[in-house]
Amino acid sequence: MNPLLLLNLLLLLLLLKLYPAATSVLSLTKAGCQYTCGNLSIPYPFGIGGENCYRDENFEVICNETYYNPPKLFTLGNLEILNISLQGQQHVLAYISKDCYNSQGNSIFRYSPFYDLRHNPFTLSETENKFTALGCDTRAYVFGSNVQNFTSGCSMLSTNKDDLINGSCTGIGCCQTSIPKGFKYFEIDVSSFYNHTFVYDFDPCSYAFIVDYKWYNFSTSDLLNFSYNLDRGYPRVPLVLDWAIDWPTENNTSCEEAMKNQTSYACGSNSVCDVSKNGLGYSCNCSQGYHGNPYLQDGCQDINECIDPNNYPCSNTSLCTNLPGTYNCSCLNGYQGDGRKTGTGCTAIPKTSDQSFLLIQSAIGTGLGILFLLTGSSLLLWALQKRKLSKHKERFFKQNGGLLLKQQLSLYEGSNESAKIFTAEELKRATNNYAESQIIGQGGYGTVYKGILPDHRTVAIKKSKLVDESQIEQFINELVILSQINHKNVVKILGCCLESEVPLLVYEFITNNTLFHHIHDEGCKSSISWDNRLRIATETAEAIAYLHSAASPPIIHRDIKSTNILLDGNYTAKVSDFGASRLVPVDKTQLSTLVQGTLGYLDPEYFYSSQLTDKSDVYSFGVVLVELLTGKIPLCFNRPENERNLAMHFVTSMEENTVWEIVEDRVLLEGCKEQVQEVMELARRCLRVKVQERPTMKEVAMELEGLSKYDQHPWVVQNPQEVECLLLGEPLDLHSNNNIGYDTLTGQVIISLDDGQ
Repeated sequence: MNPLLLLNLLLLLLLLKLYPAATSVLSLTKAGCQYTCGNLSIPYPFGIGGENCYRDENFEVICNETYYNPPKLFTLGNLEILNISLQGQQHVLAYISKDCYNSQGNSIFRYSPFYDLRHNPFTLSETENKFTALGCDTRAYVFGSNVQNFTSGCSMLSTNKDDLINGSCTGIGCCQTSIPKGFKYFEIDVSSFYNHTFVYDFDPCSYAFIVDYKWYNFSTSDLLNFSYNLDRGYPRVPLVLDWAIDWPTENNTSCEEAMKNQTSYACGSNSVCDVSKNGLGYSCNCSQGYHGNPYLQDGCQDINECIDPNNYPCSNTSLCTNLPGTYNCSCLNGYQGDGRKTGTGCTAIPKTSDQSFLLIQSAIGTGLGILFLLTGSSLLLWALQKRKLSKHKERFFKQNGGLLLKQQLSLYEGSNESAKIFTAEELKRATNNYAESQIIGQGGYGTVYKGILPDHRTVAIKKSKLVDESQIEQFINELVILSQINHKNVVKILGCCLESEVPLLVYEFITNNTLFHHIHDEGCKSSISWDNRLRIATETAEAIAYLHSAASPPIIHRDIKSTNILLDGNYTAKVSDFGASRLVPVDKTQLSTLVQGTLGYLDPEYFYSSQLTDKSDVYSFGVVLVELLTGKIPLCFNRPENERNLAMHFVTSMEENTVWEIVEDRVLLEGCKEQVQEVMELARRCLRVKVQERPTMKEVAMELEGLSKYDQHPWVVQNPQEVECLLLGEPLDLHSNNNIGYDTLTGQVIISLDDGQ
């Protein structure tokens, strides 16, 4: 062996043997200050003791010695610290919100903490934390503020314990949502819909908290007894705080501004200034090649890479020399090249020019061989991927019921109403590869994209969520039946694509947004006239009546709401979104199903019994009628408690003869009293709790059609003072014995007085 190479190896072994003695423990705390509390290190700028031990009072921490084995570290008064990182984060334990009931539905415990970080350098980490709610009869909201206010939350209703899945936090028993950046103040409100009376045996409480999402994993047993990190009987969970240096409340301090004032500049020598994790103020990091605490003046020390036994940077034919912040690898005598371990290495210097020529020839031959190998491999890989993609499409097509769909469509061959089967490539091009800019709506059953087909037709393409394979046959049957529906007030389904993992449905594109948008969105409120509202209600009722009675088999929509009623440029109503719809077998009038729908519109009888009938759609349509009359959102927790549920508030107002107080101003101004009162009475009948007392949708449609054609009462010529606009006349007493009705067959208004005249 080369003597120089042997000498180099011996020198390397000697350095590795001396490595432990040559290194020293880096100090993270100021000299003379307490550097641990129990098992936790306390790095500067945090500290315990005198003012010299921490940067300022915002970084002072308390070591509570009353806790034994070990003592515990606290910050912000009452938050127990689990860990402090010099990378700008701190893990703490925080209390959770809790709302519990006994078996009779009486509240037995309610606790809602709040945290205020507005006067210190901390914010909640938006990347590490999630707002989490637990419960099967739960509504939970987090309210917070930084510069602007923020509200988010979860609502969950589920009476079947078997629907719960360990480790699954997607909305059944467990719900999670993100929080915004720079969140400095938050409070959590948690409550229930029905005081846990229907789920008490396995879920007596609702819980809500902000938590380190990597720590928490949902377990169904948490619903019965959530007891993590108990302190005085109150459960606590870990959350992550971001911290920064110089965090003014108005203008954040940049690194450039911070370095101008060397007396307050926090970064020590051999360190760099950087933007903090929470974007407020700045943070410090050791420069490349250094390690330690960048907030101490000499806290960043040079890393001697040459004596690191685990990561020696040079090859065995070179010598390592440590330099400030870096190192150098120099080849031994008789060798040339890059001496780093990650480089080409040091190779022996050739003795003759012939050897150099042979080396060049060998290098060229090797390079060309590698080039041909890479080209061939790329072509083979491309062919294999194309074949694999084709097989995937074929598998998904069969898995999603494509063969059954082809068989069903063959029965309607030659019909203009038959659904088309699109390819995945067609819809991918139509939506510009499903670009975010093409998204026009998102809901519980999928995402809707705007697309342009090759024939220049504009369509709406719905990307569904995963379909249950056991329900594929029913899904295909529903698709075929819906494609045969030809009603001017039902959104037409044009076809589907089954070559992707989730089915894609193609609908006609409706241009003028949803009814909800025109009633409730800022800038659109009160934009629809009373005549248009009545016509929209009539068209919607006719469409639903068609689904219930004219379609074969009948169809129950199951999610009638103002966001599922689209409007075209002429404000013509189009009923859409059949993702929750069910077909009704000819020999049945009701179905037992898992409860689905939208809170505020959901039929209470269906919710309690799980028995779905066409009268469930009648109830939901009644809520839409009340929306058109009042201009109010069906479910709003910002309203007083007795007004949160619009349907219940409307029925109560009818009973108390105060309903005119909640009718929208434009309806009062444009509608005539008798006509609006008939619509209100119809809405009340639709909202009756008992299913058998509600009218059918066909009866509702006929009554609305008659009211929409009503211009003037027959008695106007004799006594015009009796027909007044609502703002000019007194509201009629809804509890009087004077009954006003409208005969849809004769077009006459019928008045029954106490004396029978």
